[in-house]
Amino acid sequence: MSLITTIASKAAQAAKVMAIQTSKDKALLLNDMAKALRNNSTIILQANALDINFAQEKSLSEAMLDRLQLNEARIEDMAIGLETVAEIPDVVGTQREQGVRPNGLKISKMRVPLGVICMIYEARPNVTADAAGLCIKSGNAVILRGGKEALNSSLAIANVLQKVLVQHQLPKEIVTVIDQPDRALMTELLMQKDHIDLVIPRGGEGLINFVSENSQIPVIQHYKGVCHLFVDEKADIDKALALLLNGKTQRTGVCNALEGLLVHQKVANKFLPLVAKRFEELDVKVNGCPRTAPYFNNIVPLTDSEFGEEYLSLEIAIRVVDDFGQAIEHIDQFGSHHTEVICTEDQQKAMNFQRLVDASVVMVNASSRFSDGSQLGLGAEIGIATSKLHAYGPMGIESLTTEKYLVNGEGQVRA
Repeated sequence: MSLITTIASKAAQAAKVMAIQTSKDKALLLNDMAKALRNNSTIILQANALDINFAQEKSLSEAMLDRLQLNEARIEDMAIGLETVAEIPDVVGTQREQGVRPNGLKISKMRVPLGVICMIYEARPNVTADAAGLCIKSGNAVILRGGKEALNSSLAIANVLQKVLVQHQLPKEIVTVIDQPDRALMTELLMQKDHIDLVIPRGGEGLINFVSENSQIPVIQHYKGVCHLFVDEKADIDKALALLLNGKTQRTGVCNALEGLLVHQKVANKFLPLVAKRFEELDVKVNGCPRTAPYFNNIVPLTDSEFGEEYLSLEIAIRVVDDFGQAIEHIDQFGSHHTEVICTEDQQKAMNFQRLVDASVVMVNASSRFSDGSQLGLGAEIGIATSKLHAYGPMGIESLTTEKYLVNGEGQVRA
């Protein structure tokens, strides 16, 4: 048996143990893991420093460095995430009655863990703790395969969590990190359909494509986050500017940052000069359509086919649109089914936007930065699904479970 098959097999065995833990057991475990992260923050930060040095030597982008960087505040966020997940009501074991058949059979459905979740990710060491917490709460085991950029950080975090598992007399294989970034091992991992139930990749488009094309296991896809803000003719201009600045400049290297701005032609003269002033102060690079050009001193012209980029930096694409319908058409063509926002005081138009736009999260008068599991009440998220397998949008505990039928009879046989 190969190394990867052995790892996957042991994770599947560990998942059986995790599946029968009580809600109280899981809450105690997660709270102890949170304490352990805080108590071992120095060790984790030392490991992260090795990863940061390696990333800087390789001249990785600022967006990648931002995702990779850990500090005391981010470790505290991981710990709080585990504690929040611990407090979320447990969905495992809940039942939905389906009724009684004419022959007396009682039918219900019970929510159960998926089994083994495989996370494949790049420079995101926080995923190690977030994924572990959500998988434990939902009764699953998790195999984590991070990129070489975050390997030291991921191993340090996982080592802390595994020690807590052992203290609770549970298999450490409930949380497993593949400690070799060899691409061949990842390919083999994607073939373990007998032991792994779901693969969730998080990272660049190249990684997502590779996993989707090579996996024999169902994959939750999240290609990229091309999120738009549409400023409607009935928008509150001050509100729209606040949403734009928060969505674009608060943190640029994340998938829920704004990458596109659509402005109704009737408010362009009022809104875009304000945008130009603030973007110049904040050094935001602007790419835009010809109708956008007069409002900005330095603008990179875009043709209609050049929109849809995920910049992950202080850069944005702007287009002036004729009307609501053209805004929807633009999002349909260039959006990535992640998050779309409208700013408007017209409630009917807001409702139509939420019904018509095909995205996993559709917002009215709220920043795209709220498209996040913790912000939407999930405690933490294991990823954002932009394909429609069994989950769509930020994935929390329920997305890591499924339902099975329970049939109870009194000796009925089929004629």
